[in-house]
Amino acid sequence: MKPLEKFLKKQSSHLSGPRHLHRRQSVSKILPSFLRDTPGDSSEGERCAEDPSGGPPPPPTSHDCLDLPDGLRSPLSFSSDELSPSEPLTPPPGSVGWTLSPPGPLLAPDTPEALLGRVLEQLLSAPRLNEAAELALDDFILTHMLFMPTDELLLQLQQYFCGCSRYTTPTWEASDPLQKKQAVLSSLLHLLDIYKDALQEEERTFQLIKDFYVLVMRDAPNFPQLEGSVIRLHRLVESAELRLTDDSATQCSKQVKPLFRHFRRIDSCLQPRVAFRGSDEIFCRVYMPDHSYVTIRSRLSATVSDILSSVSEKLQYSEEQGQREEPLILVAVTSAGDKVLLKPDDGCIFTTLGINSHLFACNREELRSLVPLPEEVQLPPEDSHIHRIEAEDLANQLSSFHWELFSCVHELEFIDYVFHPERGRRETANLELLLQRCSEVQHWVSTQTLLCEGPARRTQLLKKFIKTAAICKQNQDLLSFFAIVMGLDNGAVSRLRVTWEKLPGKFKNLFRKFENLTDPCRNHKSYREMVSRMRPPVIPFIPLILKDLTFLHEGSKTFIDGLVNVEKMHAIAEKVRTVRKYRSNQLRLDTDVSPTHLQNKAYVRQFQVIDNQNLLFELSYKLEPNTQ
Repeated sequence: MKPLEKFLKKQSSHLSGPRHLHRRQSVSKILPSFLRDTPGDSSEGERCAEDPSGGPPPPPTSHDCLDLPDGLRSPLSFSSDELSPSEPLTPPPGSVGWTLSPPGPLLAPDTPEALLGRVLEQLLSAPRLNEAAELALDDFILTHMLFMPTDELLLQLQQYFCGCSRYTTPTWEASDPLQKKQAVLSSLLHLLDIYKDALQEEERTFQLIKDFYVLVMRDAPNFPQLEGSVIRLHRLVESAELRLTDDSATQCSKQVKPLFRHFRRIDSCLQPRVAFRGSDEIFCRVYMPDHSYVTIRSRLSATVSDILSSVSEKLQYSEEQGQREEPLILVAVTSAGDKVLLKPDDGCIFTTLGINSHLFACNREELRSLVPLPEEVQLPPEDSHIHRIEAEDLANQLSSFHWELFSCVHELEFIDYVFHPERGRRETANLELLLQRCSEVQHWVSTQTLLCEGPARRTQLLKKFIKTAAICKQNQDLLSFFAIVMGLDNGAVSRLRVTWEKLPGKFKNLFRKFENLTDPCRNHKSYREMVSRMRPPVIPFIPLILKDLTFLHEGSKTFIDGLVNVEKMHAIAEKVRTVRKYRSNQLRLDTDVSPTHLQNKAYVRQFQVIDNQNLLFELSYKLEPNTQ
């Protein structure tokens, strides 16, 4: 079980019945320390146990009285300490749409088809939609894949547009034809606005959109009032078609996108990060048991079978082909020597690999003989660059890079990551890379501290990391802030008593405050209060968003007696809208373009880390042996 799943299972133990995360198994150990309780003494653990909810239970509400089967609770009945549906950001002056509570009553539970009809009914007030109608539409579009495939939604909208739907109501039938077509177009445009390039990855879905577009264009002359919506639809479909044409025309010559740790190309590190799509191609090394390797070019969404086919094709030109008669298997090997045998139909595995994990191709008899690469079990030399870079520049470079990565994550990836079984197979590459980066920064902090020889020198490094964390917090980069604090809280670092004793009292007190902010007690109450006072742009602590979504998913069913649980859908959409609000403004930091700046930028984007906890403890005991 992944550390993320262990954490979520532990945090959701108060919910009735057994809870299990059903999602494509990742071969990485994402955020091993982020998703565990903050290290501390036993008294801190007792304090958490004494007051898990932070006060008396809230009085029952109408949501608590819903008749849910198996003792399940309504998502809106969770207390603020149990679940924060959306961390309330302070709205900027003059902003609209920042309310966290629905402006009116939610739609009543209904079948998926009837629910779509109810949403379209609320849109009949177009062209000026009221807030409740906009919210209902956004809730439906964001979460529809949990109860209605996108292809089915497009077909249903086409039928409504043509006036041949079987699920219409008397209100809909009595409405003006122009209003009905405008309502359908508003739904289609909102779908395209949210999904953007994601729909191009599904050939059948994009074909349905083009068919719908042709249908609208044929009908447009009869309804000149729809000109604005038709032009907008034309631009969206045309731009998507042009992108597909460009991709096809440059398929052989387009630049291969590098992932983290792929060839460590400096020019790639300095380029702004762009979002990955399943059709993107990457380079990857696949190793043999003797640590020789072949380099393949593969789609990011390639299955294990596709990867093995590429490896076999490479091997047939080498001397090893005659020696391998048995079929190959693909194995992920971590730096600690753990092995994960990948299934032939597993897809999108590149972004799920751990920081220092590698892919090995072998036959089943060679599986036990696989060992990590020598560079993964040997200690790297001490890094001198960390001592030259200023804390402010280090923090700004971290925040800039993490903002790029966060901006690449499609808001629907958060739903895909948690609700994978109900949504079907979709890629969450950008979100998984961001989670991998969290783990990388955390291990980098621990690695650099333990590779630094001499207590005085290590103390100076601790001061730099604490300063960096403070500036990241000031930048509202809470991802980097958490990673640095958790890296210093690593057991291998926190046990260095001599080093920490040399730290000035001012820094000790500051770090103690940082530990309180990352304290997981009462569902990270301190963190949630801090982020509620921030205004966009914000880089949040991503695992808490995933945890909240998992609580919503595991705490209540998607269907109740065959009807869509509308409260659950609204709570999920609110959490996704929170991500949207975090990115409603651009992050702008003062940076220069000097050679030193470019060196620091490249350094921050390609860390050398040790992610083997046993190896980190070996370093720790060499620096300060256990005297007890």
